[in-house]
Formats: sequence, structure tokens, C-alpha cells
Amino acid sequence: MSSTEQGGPAAAEHNDQGVADYLSDHPDFFERHAGLLEQLRLPHRSGAATVSLVERQVSVLQEKNRSLERRLRELVEVARDNSTLSDKIHALAIRLLRAGDSDAVLAALEAGLREDFGANQAVVVLLYGSDETLPPEGSRFLKHARRGDAALRAFATFIQQNKPRCGRIRDVQREFLFPGESAVIASVAMVPLGAGCEQGMLAIGSNDPHRFNPTMSTDFLARIGELTAAALAASRERRAGAVRRA
Repeated sequence: MSSTEQGGPAAAEHNDQGVADYLSDHPDFFERHAGLLEQLRLPHRSGAATVSLVERQVSVLQEKNRSLERRLRELVEVARDNSTLSDKIHALAIRLLRAGDSDAVLAALEAGLREDFGANQAVVVLLYGSDETLPPEGSRFLKHARRGDAALRAFATFIQQNKPRCGRIRDVQREFLFPGESAVIASVAMVPLGAGCEQGMLAIGSNDPHRFNPTMSTDFLARIGELTAAALAASRERRAGAVRRA
């Protein structure tokens, strides 16, 4: 009876590991014993035949190569998408820089979101202090609210976290952002405009429940929020300066 049979499965496993360790420590073993490569036979994956160790190695390398090619294609596609998004954000930045007052800034933002990003269901909520007069709302794209408005309590966590959020939102939030359309809004991207929503918030809705999901990257959304907040702040400073001079 062999030592392997005497030792049972544990001994066999130990011997197997010893062989594996030896080959790992001596990667030139088969170079020094090239004849073994043609003698060793391994079961085919389908179980229908046997193949040599060289053939199995080639098969493994081919599969690894196919996996790397798939990964490369995915990376190229991501890079291409990111490049396209960068171009769109650059175009939006130019629109905002060319805008004068806050009305022009909001018009530029709406046009950019609609024409370049395909966001036809979007709304900007501008926030005001308790002593400020709320301007009239001229379109469904624009809402005004005071910071103490009870309706904003539903957004307290979002405002506190101060970062874009994607996914499904509560009914009360949907109804506030998209009155009359909330039933068709399946997913939403919410973006703060300034630290702590200093200027307000931007919400982009979609009928597709998977269009905005919690796992997606929000870097580009954050850039849009930062650009918009800066443009709105600059327009308010210009208006305040004009009032002071008058």
C-alpha cells in the first residue's frame, strides 16, 4: 500500500500542495524536463477528450486574452462616454459664462440640459431667505421657495449631505419637484446648487426607472451643480452691485 493510500485524503492533499509549491518555486521545471509536457494529459473541460498540458495552457491563455479584450473594450467605451460628457459640460460652461442676469443663466441651463443632455424633465428650485420677496414663477423649469418652507423638510437629508443623489425619491418629493407629472417620473437625479444648496437645487427626472440609480457616478452632475451655482451667484452679485450704484 502506498504512503498516499495509508495517509488518506489529507495526505494526498498535502502531497498535491507540495507539488504545487515546488512548481511555483521552480517555474523553469518544464524547461528542464520538456518531455513531460507532451506526456501529461488533462481532461478536456467538456469531459469529451483529453488534451496535453501545452494545449490546456494555450486554452487558458486564450480565455484570459478574450477577458482582457472585453475589459479593454469596456474601458474604451467608458472613456469615450466620459469624453462626450466632458464636451457637453464644456459647452454648458460656455453657455453660462455668456449669460448675464439670473434669468439668462437659467435659460442657458435649461437649453443646455434639454439640447445637449436630453433632459426634458428638469426643474431648478431657487431658495430665498425669509425676508426676501419671491419672484413670480414663469415656467415649469423654475420654482421658488423660502428655506423655511415646510415642503423643503422632505429634502433635509439631501441638503445636509450636500452631494448629488440618484435613484427613486419619495412621492412628496416628486410632487413638489414635478407637480402634475410625478406619476410618470420613475427616477431622479438631484443636484445641490452651492454648498448646502446655497442657491437651490436642480432635479432631472426620467421615465426610465434605471436611468438614474444609486450606483452611478455623480462626478459630472456635481460639476453641473458647481457651474450653475457659480453662475447664479455671480449674477446676483452683479444685480446687487447695480442696485448699490443706483
